[in-house]
Amino acid sequence: MEGVMEHTMRALLSSIGGMDYLVSEFVRVTQYPIPSSTFRRLIPENQQQAKTPHHHPVHTQLLGSNAELMAQSAFNAVEAGATHIDVNFGCPAKRVNGHGGGSVLLQTPSTLYDIMRAIRNTLPQDISVSAKIRLGYEDEALLFDNVAAIESAGTNTLTVHGRTKKDGYKPPARWEKIGAIQDMTRMCVVANGDIIDTVSLRRCQAISGCQHFMIGRGALNNPFVFQQIRHELAGHDITVDAQALIDTFTYYNKELQKHYDEVATLGRLKQWCGHLRFGYQEVKNDLQTLRRCTSTKELVDTFKSIFDKTI
Repeated sequence: MEGVMEHTMRALLSSIGGMDYLVSEFVRVTQYPIPSSTFRRLIPENQQQAKTPHHHPVHTQLLGSNAELMAQSAFNAVEAGATHIDVNFGCPAKRVNGHGGGSVLLQTPSTLYDIMRAIRNTLPQDISVSAKIRLGYEDEALLFDNVAAIESAGTNTLTVHGRTKKDGYKPPARWEKIGAIQDMTRMCVVANGDIIDTVSLRRCQAISGCQHFMIGRGALNNPFVFQQIRHELAGHDITVDAQALIDTFTYYNKELQKHYDEVATLGRLKQWCGHLRFGYQEVKNDLQTLRRCTSTKELVDTFKSIFDKTI
């Protein structure tokens, strides 16, 4: 979720609610340990007991391949206020994999162990440590070796995206493989991939046996998804009308302007429209019109206008 799930989006989703916690964008660790000041800047929630303004916990995520540098960076993150460290072994991006980070490490279980063990040994025991993986890199041959390596290193929680790096985001996510992991480990297993609503969550639960679920891109496509799932699982109907989305979009524009200039705010709003098109046909139909807007005022006014006929 690099480039899209920064602190303003986390705060927006948190204001709507329904989730248990959020995870930061990954902080890349390459040639030197990341200083505490960087963790305070990139993840400002760490200065507020590692919580959003609406009191949802935020886990600090790291990405890198050098165990010593990752461990020192994790320690610095905790010094900055982090209360939970997550390690990304799932990112499929070529740029990331080409620099030895993310899912490319799924080819060497021993490296996963070294990184997680170094982090666990460096941090106080009250700091939880988790990891996120895919089913593999080119294939799933090392899946269970990877899980065993991560668990033996003392990891508390494992989030599993039900695809390999080679799969990218091609459907479907193989939830049955997550179920096989659930059966073999004592770690808390969090299922991820293709969970976009209550129906898909229930299907994932039935197939995987998991009780914990992570939603990534689906939360950008529909910012109300966590709230909707919570209500529907409790047996309550919930309808989110177009006005709620307009109000949310307008509010986000104002919040972005507290942190970014006009150009950056416009860019982030257009970027979000690119995700919203997957959840809202109205946005998909007029996406090019939205992308041609040259100011935040024009964009917000255009966004409102495309929903006028549905209100």
